[in-house]
Order: sequence, then C-alpha cells, then structure tokens
Amino acid sequence: MSRLDELAAEFGKVERALGDPAALADPREYARLTRRHRELLPLVTLLRERDGLQGDLTGARELLTDPDMRELAAGEVQALEARLAEIESDLVVLLLPTDPDDPKDVILELRAGAGGAEAGLFVMDLLRMYTRYAEGLGLKVTVLDASESDLGGASKVVAEITGDGAFRAFKWERGVHRVQRVPATESQGRIHTSTVTVAVLPEADTAEVQLDLSEVRIDVFRSQGAGGQGVNTTDSAVRAVYRAGTPDEIMVVCQDGRSQIKNREKALQVLAARLAERERIAREERERSDRAAQVGSGDRSEKIRTYNYPQNRVTDHRLEGEGKNHPLDSVIAGALGPVVANLARAQRELQLLQMGEEGQHGAA
Repeated sequence: MSRLDELAAEFGKVERALGDPAALADPREYARLTRRHRELLPLVTLLRERDGLQGDLTGARELLTDPDMRELAAGEVQALEARLAEIESDLVVLLLPTDPDDPKDVILELRAGAGGAEAGLFVMDLLRMYTRYAEGLGLKVTVLDASESDLGGASKVVAEITGDGAFRAFKWERGVHRVQRVPATESQGRIHTSTVTVAVLPEADTAEVQLDLSEVRIDVFRSQGAGGQGVNTTDSAVRAVYRAGTPDEIMVVCQDGRSQIKNREKALQVLAARLAERERIAREERERSDRAAQVGSGDRSEKIRTYNYPQNRVTDHRLEGEGKNHPLDSVIAGALGPVVANLARAQRELQLLQMGEEGQHGAA
C-alpha cells in the first residue's frame, strides 16, 4: 500500500510538471515526463476505480440490513467484491519490477548460422517479419549494414529500431531461430533445417558506457551494394574497430547513407551498445546469474523458436501448452503480438511465483 501511495504521489508530481513551461522548453525532460506519465497512468486509473468501488461497496453492505433491498444488495456486493479482487491482482502485476531498458531504441543484429545459403535467405525473411511487426507498433526500422549473400539472402544484417518501447517489443527475439522448410535450391523436395542468430541490444546511454575514442580506429571506404545516387560514389561508409587486434576487438560497419558524419555517429552508437551488452553479460556471469548469453553458436539445438513451413506452425520453445504454437503464415507476416504477449505473461507469472516464494522464506 505504501508503494502504491508513493506512485500515486509521483503521478501527481508528473502531471504538474507537464504543465510547467520549463518542461515544455526542454524536449528531453518533456519526453521523460511524458513517458513516465504513460507508465503510471494504468496504475493510477486502477487506484481511482478501486477507491470508487470501495465507497460503493460500503453503501451496498449497508443496504443488506434493509429487508426490501437485501437480495439486490447481496448481488451488488458480490459483483463489487469480485471486481475489487481483480483490481488487486492487476495492481500486484503493475508493481512487478520492470526492465529499465524497455523504453529504449534497439540495435538488431541478424546472422546466418547453420544451413548455408538457406540460412541467409531466412535472415531476410526475419528482417521483413520484424519490419512489419515494428511498423505495426509505430516503430521505425533503419538498416545500418547488410552483407548480401547469394539468391537474395544476407549473411548478416544490422538494423536500428527507434520509437518508444522498442526494446520491450523486441527483447524476446534474442536467441537462435530455427527454420524447417524445402529450400528454393532443393530439387528433390527434401526439408532442410537452418538457423539464424538474433541479437537485440538496447542502445546505450553515454552515462552507461564510457567509450574511449583513443581505443577506436575509424576507417572510411566506399559503400557496397545497392544504394541511391551518391551512396556508392563517395567514401561515406564507416568502419569502427574497438581495440583492434586484441581479444576484446569489436568491429562495426555502417553504410546506411551518403553522409560520412552520420555513418560515423551510427557506427559509434552501435559500438557502444555492443560494449554495454558485453559488460552486462560479464556482470551477470560474475553474479552467477541463471540467464544465459542471448546468442549461442547458431547450432540447431540452441533454439528459442522453430518456424516449420510444411506444418504452417511457429513453436516458441520457452512456452508451454497451446500458447507455444502459432500459425506461421500470420507470424512471418509480422503478427508477432500474440507470441510476445504469451512470453510477457509467462514472465509475469514467474515473477509472481518468485515473489510468493520470497514472501514465504521471509515469513519463515
């Protein structure tokens, strides 16, 4: 209850701050306040409904003593108590810890794993799926770098996804995606199994990671592949290499547009995100976290999801029961919402279970 009171008070402060001309004059602060207002609004809405229903419940209980109104009042009391119980459950869920990276923009990396050319084709299938999914959520996808392969595939694609809640929408995608289908190059109709590894990196704030530019080598070169006028005729592409020639080396290439300055900025942004992700994984290993690194070797056995074309079925292996299977034609067209909703629900259920166990241990 004290936490709910604190959040309700914070909501009031945020609302007042949004009306302050100083906040309107600072785009970054205004965006932060707007985002926080949107986060707190569902909780405050439930609190207000709960307060109103509690008043109604008190009045309905008083009518139980009236012989003429007892039956009607009893039904109303039952309905009000049921709704109040639902609200209490919803409030508990809203109080669960949230991922601080959820509102951030995302660096999405797709890499072909096992399966050769077929894996490269599936990289592009996944990119199209993610682009449609993002557009449906009002997010923007910009391809920063792509290593094209045969038959219209790609061995690697790096893209930026921008918009409020980008990481929240895409964080479930990190891992190995397995596809089972008959490749376009297969003449005998045999089903092949290929994999693509997906990394989802929240863009790093400058306060989160200190990127020492003295440890970064910047190379410029002419962009490769298809591009608009001017893209392939100037040295606009940028390669940023962190600690070149050492075990810590990280290489990023950005050739999105004709501006060398913008490509350099994007390359350093991706580099910072990768460095932050490396530090996060190292921190979790030091703390002996149960969570594994988000991308494995690309081996077929290391999978989070299977796309089975002959059976028109997508199976998410982190889920159980019927909730783990979805129609492939719908999902591959960008309808990832139901899969993501099931994964988010499973996470909340796990958090609630852990909260209950911690409460029991505390009581003991």
